[in-house]
Amino acid sequence: MVSAERRRPVVVLYERIVDAIHAGAYPPGSTLPSEPRLAAELGVSRPALREALLLLQEDGLLSVRRGVGRTVNEGPPRRGFEHVQPLEELLGAGAPVRVRALLRTMEEPTDFTTQHLLAPARAELRFWESLLAAEGTAASLSQEWAAPDAVLERAHPAFAAALREVAAPERTSMLAVLAGASRGVPLGAHSAVTATLLGARRGEQLGRPADTPAVLVTQVVRAGETPVLAAKHMLPTGAPALPVLQSS
Repeated sequence: MVSAERRRPVVVLYERIVDAIHAGAYPPGSTLPSEPRLAAELGVSRPALREALLLLQEDGLLSVRRGVGRTVNEGPPRRGFEHVQPLEELLGAGAPVRVRALLRTMEEPTDFTTQHLLAPARAELRFWESLLAAEGTAASLSQEWAAPDAVLERAHPAFAAALREVAAPERTSMLAVLAGASRGVPLGAHSAVTATLLGARRGEQLGRPADTPAVLVTQVVRAGETPVLAAKHMLPTGAPALPVLQSS
């Protein structure tokens, strides 16, 4: 992994506290330990902890009460978007977005998929690379990986079957296949956004200079606690706006 794609330490700390809240270590209505004690429990510095706590407060998981301290809100929101949608639907709010297959193959795990899909070294993963275009202009280069078949068969067999049976994979994204196969199956997603440059290869695929500014969105989709899909979406300058829905 290149350093630009690594998550900031405060984000990792934020997620550790969120996971502890959802696991019941800090149940709704409870008061968090004092900053010195919590920092010691988590093995982090107080400035890093304070920044993570501020983010948790902004996101509606914590409330601060004078004389009481930080308390965990009742029914804290789950992380991620409320509704997992394919990128072509999000980008297509103003105009239809067409998906064109660049590659549909099986490949060995990379550092990215080993980290996010927990794929063993000798596994074979479905890999789809697609170009998304709106009004004839390249809007995004998407790379998507599915978890190993054995994992999908246990965690989400309908998704595994849909990937094998999709009629026109050259005209759809992997996330669209997952969303279509997930009737009644709750999905959770975590996304990270990074500012970057296209680079030579991606610039050639998108028809832009290598030094074109871009936004890189990495996404991991889970069925329950199991990651079933990981993706990278590269959106160059001039791409349609990507809406983000948040609530508390």
